Amino acid sequence: MAKRLWVERNDDGSWDAYSDEGAHLKFGHEDGLFNPGDLMKIALAACGALSSQFAIENTLGKGKGAKIVVSGTYDDDDDAYTSFDEQLEVDASGAELSDQDVDKLKERIKRHIAKSCTVKHTYEQATPVRMDVNIRK
Repeated sequence: MAKRLWVERNDDGSWDAYSDEGAHLKFGHEDGLFNPGDLMKIALAACGALSSQFAIENTLGKGKGAKIVVSGTYDDDDDAYTSFDEQLEVDASGAELSDQDVDKLKERIKRHIAKSCTVKHTYEQATPVRMDVNIRK
């Protein structure tokens, strides 16, 4: 069964996202909150981070990871992002990697993300969204 997620509006105008498993995230359009476009970019970065984690930890040690910065090109006319750009940075200082080791790690990271990043796979294709609106009275 798929994980159930939902959002609810707060009295202050912000929103909370929840999961059945107890996860929680606050978002909205106010300062200091992530907006939905930000959440799209965060999802892409988070997917890359989790997908690359094994390759990085296997090479650099437990607890090591990447910093992923995502930007997007936004089209006002279509109210949509037309592309995303990811910059994945791994701090391997102190690991004494050779140039060959660095190249191998880059390729492993790319392969892991290509294999298991569902968000990237989804964004790279046209993804239909079905919406039903139900109003209780």
